[in-house]
Amino acid sequence: MADEETLNVYDARAGDYAKLVTHDNQPDRNLQTFLDALPPTASLLDLGCGPGNSAKLMADAGHNVTATDASIEMVKLADQHDGVTAKHATFDDISGTALYDGVWANFSLLHATRDAIPRHLQTLFTTLKPGGIFHIGMKTGTGSKRDGIGRLYTYVTKDELETLFATVGLTPVSHRTGEGVGLDGVMAPWITMLARKP
Repeated sequence: MADEETLNVYDARAGDYAKLVTHDNQPDRNLQTFLDALPPTASLLDLGCGPGNSAKLMADAGHNVTATDASIEMVKLADQHDGVTAKHATFDDISGTALYDGVWANFSLLHATRDAIPRHLQTLFTTLKPGGIFHIGMKTGTGSKRDGIGRLYTYVTKDELETLFATVGLTPVSHRTGEGVGLDGVMAPWITMLARKP
């Protein structure tokens, strides 16, 4: 079940968030790595698409993108991009088998509760075609808490993420770590990991 307090923040501050994540209409390093791993004209799921910036760049690269977000205001913004059809959906609404060549879960699953993350990963694994590519971005640390503006976060370590991937059957390919300032104005460490379905 989606966290209502988190969704209320994103609905109220969708415009602010869109400004924060705009990157000159060019893929950042994480998205470029994801795009480079895909076949031509791939079918993709952008899970928690936010204002749709990444989904637009995927579409611009010639891919077919299904963009979903649990925030209605984010979906409205994402749907304004050419080539992007955004759908209002929570993590629990995702289903299907072997639908996608790639799943982009970039700093979205960090808003799920810790006990729900394995279930969501299993669902996403099932939606991937054999050989499909999976990208995840999470904030690093331990435990769960709300940030200063009310969003719920579940923090993970690299080892924990690798264990979660192994449990569902994903094989890690590469990872990056860094830090950045979020919507709450706080500098926080993060990890991204790219994996492949056998």
